[in-house]
Formats: sequence, structure tokens, C-alpha cells
Amino acid sequence: MYARIVGTGSYLPSRVVSNQEIAERVETSDEWIFSRTGIRERHIAAEGEMTSDMALKAIEAAIAAAGVSKEEIDLLIVATTTGDQVFPSTACILQDKLGVHGFPAFDVQAVCAGFIYALSTAEKFVKTGASKCAVVVGAETLSHLVNWDDRGTCILFGDGAGAVVLKPSAETGILATHLRADGRYRHILKADAKVKYGALTGSPWLYMEGNAVFKFAVRALADIAVETLEAAGIEQSEIDWLVPHQANIRIIESTAKHLGLSMDKVVVTVAEHGNTSAASIPLALDTAVRDGRIKAGHKVLMEGIGGGFAWGSVLVQF
Repeated sequence: MYARIVGTGSYLPSRVVSNQEIAERVETSDEWIFSRTGIRERHIAAEGEMTSDMALKAIEAAIAAAGVSKEEIDLLIVATTTGDQVFPSTACILQDKLGVHGFPAFDVQAVCAGFIYALSTAEKFVKTGASKCAVVVGAETLSHLVNWDDRGTCILFGDGAGAVVLKPSAETGILATHLRADGRYRHILKADAKVKYGALTGSPWLYMEGNAVFKFAVRALADIAVETLEAAGIEQSEIDWLVPHQANIRIIESTAKHLGLSMDKVVVTVAEHGNTSAASIPLALDTAVRDGRIKAGHKVLMEGIGGGFAWGSVLVQF
């Protein structure tokens, strides 16, 4: 029995912030940002637009594509670092907004690897028969954590949501998953603020050591991709599409090179929405499914890495 992706959906807020708009605030330019990151623009949530609001729209698109009703959902996993509030979970809030109740709903926090972690978790529920219709959504309002006067980070991040629906199948679906983490690197990508005695302690802003993150990410993503393919008995040449975390075009290109893949086999959407953390892989996946690039029978490798460090990959046959 496999867990098969039967529907995808995504949502981006209507407000678009271009590189030029950022250049009017900090010392940079469209050419400088694009040449180093591959990003042209990012979407920013409207005032009062919550992570759960964006997730809801992505789920509605995914269940419509899957041809299922919200009443069929029996598992909801939300991958997010920027939940609506401290607690309850964004998944519980989202379950109520969907208007369906009673089934398990919970959040997974692995930052940019969150969707991979959540998808791997849901796969186990479906594969063992514990779920017949699982929804996994990655959603982020990273703009709330970005210091817009910090040139090193404000150029990179945006908001959005992407979702998939999983159902059991005897024919095809998720072939292999691999997850990893190494807390020794937790200091180079973080947001360490916390609520204590009614006040915020620690920095509320996202902090990143760019060069250190780049070096670790390229090596870790290449290694885990190879592990996943070996576990599934699949050759690198058999991959139809790589759908990576959309963090930075240089990381994406380096990962593809390590895997011996040409860039025409890589789904790249980072130019249109920047780094949306847990939302970036399902956003890219939905784009490639809807424009017809990903077709039935295609083998698709998804992988992502985020603060922690946490990273992972999922190999799926559509």
C-alpha cells in the first residue's frame, strides 16, 4: 500500500513586494538580489491575514483538485514556524475554519524542512491504514519575523501556503522518505525570541549566517537525495523532476549539479515568491502539476532543509 498524492493546491497573498521596492529601503538593487538569489519578488500577507487563512485557501484548492470533500478529511498536519498564536496549534484553528472536527490535527515545526517532515509523517498514517484522506499543508507568514532593515535577510523571504491530499493506493505513490536533523548547527539559522512572564525575551528577528547555511545545505541535500534514491532502488537518471526547497537559486543549482541533473529537470519558482519556508515545496509542486510538467507516472524527488538543522527528502511516483 502506498500513500498517493491525489491533489495539490497553493495560495499566495495579493501584495507583491519587488526587489525595487526593497532597494528603496535598504542599500541594494534588483540586479544584485537576482544575481545572488534568483528572486525577483515576494508576496506579503495582508494586515490581519493569518497563517491559517492562507493554509485554508491552499487546502480548498487541493481538495477541489483531488475531487474530495472536506468531510472526507481524517488527518490534518500543518507545517509552520509562524503559527497564528502560541497555542492551540494552527492545525486546530484551521480545522475549525474548515468546519470539520474530531480527527487528529497537529502542527510540525521543522522550518524550511517542515513540509517534508509533515508529508513523511502523513505517509505513515496512510500507509498503515490509520488515515484514508490526509491533508498536509505548509504555510508561513515569515514577513512577521523579518527585519526589513536587514539587507541580509529581508531580500529572501515571503509568505504563502501549499497543500497536498494523500489517499491510499495499491499502485503508486510515495516510494521512500528520509529525515535527518543535527542540533549542533542550531545557532546559524534561528529566531530565538520567546514569551516569558508576559514579555518577549530574545531577538524577535530571523537570524542567518548565509555562507555557513549555504555550505551545509548543499552537502546535506545532495547526500540525503542519494540515500533516498538508493533506498527506493531508483537511479538518478530515472528522476523526472526535482522539486527542491525554494531558498536560493545557487543552492538549487548546486544540489542539481551534485545529483547530475540538468536544470530543465528542476522545478524553480523562487523568482516569483522567494523563500516561503515550509510553503515553498508545495507551492512549487502545485505550480508544476497545474502547468502540466508533472504527469502521471513521473518520479518526483522533493527535498528541503531548514533551521535546526532539519532536512529530508521524499521520492514519489505520480
